[in-house]
Amino acid sequence: MNWLAKRVESRIHYGWLVAAVVFLVLLTAAGTRATPSVMMLPLEREFGWSRATISLAISVNIALYGLTGPFAAAAMQRFGVRPTLLSALATMAGGVALSSMMTAPWQMVLVWGVMVGGATGVAALTLSATIVNRWFVERRGLVMGMLTASSATGQLVFLPMLASVAQHHGWRPVVLIVALAAAAALPLVALLLPERPADIALRPYGEPADAPQAVASATQNPIALAFGTLWSASKRRDFWLLFFSFFVCGASTNGYIGTHLIAMCGDYGMSEVQGASLLAAMGVFDLIGTTLSGWLSDRLNSRVLLFWYYALRGLSLMYLPHAFGVHLFGLPVFAVFYGLDWIATVPPTVRLTTDVFGRQTAPVVFGWIVAGHQLGAAFAAFGAGVLRADLGTYTVASTISGGLCLVAALVVLRIHRRGALANVGAVA
Repeated sequence: MNWLAKRVESRIHYGWLVAAVVFLVLLTAAGTRATPSVMMLPLEREFGWSRATISLAISVNIALYGLTGPFAAAAMQRFGVRPTLLSALATMAGGVALSSMMTAPWQMVLVWGVMVGGATGVAALTLSATIVNRWFVERRGLVMGMLTASSATGQLVFLPMLASVAQHHGWRPVVLIVALAAAAALPLVALLLPERPADIALRPYGEPADAPQAVASATQNPIALAFGTLWSASKRRDFWLLFFSFFVCGASTNGYIGTHLIAMCGDYGMSEVQGASLLAAMGVFDLIGTTLSGWLSDRLNSRVLLFWYYALRGLSLMYLPHAFGVHLFGLPVFAVFYGLDWIATVPPTVRLTTDVFGRQTAPVVFGWIVAGHQLGAAFAAFGAGVLRADLGTYTVASTISGGLCLVAALVVLRIHRRGALANVGAVA
């Protein structure tokens, strides 16, 4: 790996190659997480499972995806990024492949909920935060935005193709394709991902030559480290404000739209491919919006950015039930407006977490905040499925989700207020 680092370093900093590898890993994990939304209608047709039943497995997946985050971040500090990530990718590939044999709802909960949910939780936002804090001093917001945008790119790459396969060949070939994609990421991580810049005789991108070296990996038990960090962070109000705002973020994005939009489109006579294509189009705009958000979070007050992100998202969700009735501009307007804002909240949230808790502790603290994100997503995935089963429509779920975003828009203005002026002066 050192010889490759030297060749890359002669042209660009090796941290950018690390970011590219992690981008591909996150893209694969994003495609894996999005797969159940493509499978929902085929499973409903083949086994007669209700959307509430399928949503239960998805909600377990989403919840574990978030709850794994802080322990994954702690494991990366204790055992290293590469071994932790390799274990997760192997589990992800094996679990997805195993799901091709499922015939009962409990099997979907066990495989897609527990195995895949826990594994994808390692290749998640906490991985991005860890990589950004270790490899970059400058351009952190931009890199975090790019890595976060990988989830949108995952939808763009995977969903239309997977939906087409599911529509013409059933859901089993879909899971085999996803399993192969996860397995293909293993050699990239094994060969191209050093632990820290110091391991290849480098400093993080933008770090001065006279800056102190980074602290070595923690020796504490990962479980103790994760819970110890939670105990310390939970004593601060800012942690709970960040946790609640990210709970709403998860509920209003991959929990609701990411899980149910394809099925919602089916209620209006659209095919799975059309619904997946709409999600993919939103992914294109999210790739732009989240990368731009990372650039802005290096320059503007993160609290103000979050206020506008949540407020505009709430309005777009309240508009969604009416979008299907507008023949020409309804859904395209929603796709552009919501897509630009999909997960633009991540870079400023990471920035605030680092500002409040410090560079060393921030990845584990952010892991717990991501747990809030995914608990919100699980709440929305299951709750929207239940509301749809009872009411026959997603309108109430859209209204609730939009209202929560408006509340979050007000809450984020209270985060890190003591440092607000300093943040503005220091390019918050």
